[in-house]
Amino acid sequence: MSTFLVTGGAGFIGSNFIRYVLESTDHRVIVLDKLTYAGNRSSLEGLPANRMTFMQGDIADLGLLDELMPQVDAVVNYAAESHNDNSLNDPRPFVDTNILGTYALIESARRHDIRFHHISTDEVYGDLELDDPDRFTETTPYNPSSPYSSTKAGSDLLVRAWVRSFGLRATISNCSNNYGPYQHVEKFIPRQITNVIDGGRPRLYGEGRNVRDWIHANDHSSAVLSILERGAVGETYLIGADGEQNNKAVIETILEVMGEPAGAYDHVVDRPGHDLRYAIDSAKLRTELGWLPQYSDFRAGLEDTVQWYRDHEPWWRPQKAAAEAKYQLTGQ
Repeated sequence: MSTFLVTGGAGFIGSNFIRYVLESTDHRVIVLDKLTYAGNRSSLEGLPANRMTFMQGDIADLGLLDELMPQVDAVVNYAAESHNDNSLNDPRPFVDTNILGTYALIESARRHDIRFHHISTDEVYGDLELDDPDRFTETTPYNPSSPYSSTKAGSDLLVRAWVRSFGLRATISNCSNNYGPYQHVEKFIPRQITNVIDGGRPRLYGEGRNVRDWIHANDHSSAVLSILERGAVGETYLIGADGEQNNKAVIETILEVMGEPAGAYDHVVDRPGHDLRYAIDSAKLRTELGWLPQYSDFRAGLEDTVQWYRDHEPWWRPQKAAAEAKYQLTGQ
């Protein structure tokens, strides 16, 4: 049995990872979360109190981190500012959390010789042309295009430097777009689902040709646990489930799953600098660590996700009005 410090554990993919770990292993978890608007304490409700401890705090607080590190065997860093639109409106929180917060974590982990795993994104690689036969690999050069992706790229480089310069026992994973339970309604898939639940219409950026490589949050969680258990220190692993879909197809599938006409959506102004296509080659993770995704059927995973939002309105309802008000200010 190990004890993990999971930062950002009240957020979307962090809370899914905690649930996965507590349900599939005997490990313990200490959760550290600042509880910004994207963190939701209720995402951790119902989990065993004897195996999970919650602490509200900032990952940039070195004093707090130095108190926590001796209590854990590994750190899993999910804490991040991660919404592209928000980074275009106000980049500063992204620098504070993604750069300065990561620095504090790896510096404390180095001092206490704690195993460290850093969660990152495929957006650090920039984008691909729609007809490009290639996919991102661990050796693809970084080419971020937004304040969000550039600060995540910077945090990755900090981790790599601490591995090489100070011997930090760290790994990195870059994952494609996640979907599933407990995702904030400002994000693409839950926004469309909850719009339809409310009797409204989904909103599609531009023509909806932008392609994302979708992965269910449970598959992301199982991959991260595989890296913690079997990954080689100093290595980067790309996590993907071969789930490429363009945004138009995703909205049309959501509408069909929810019993609505496939064309019942509205086009809105496109996001500035909107990346065209992300695509992950996860061969290294699959061949070296033996990992495989369980949600290989995107439509089936989407059906489960739609049902979760239908069944958990008390969880997402308090977020909805504020999220839509922010989008209305930008005509989206």
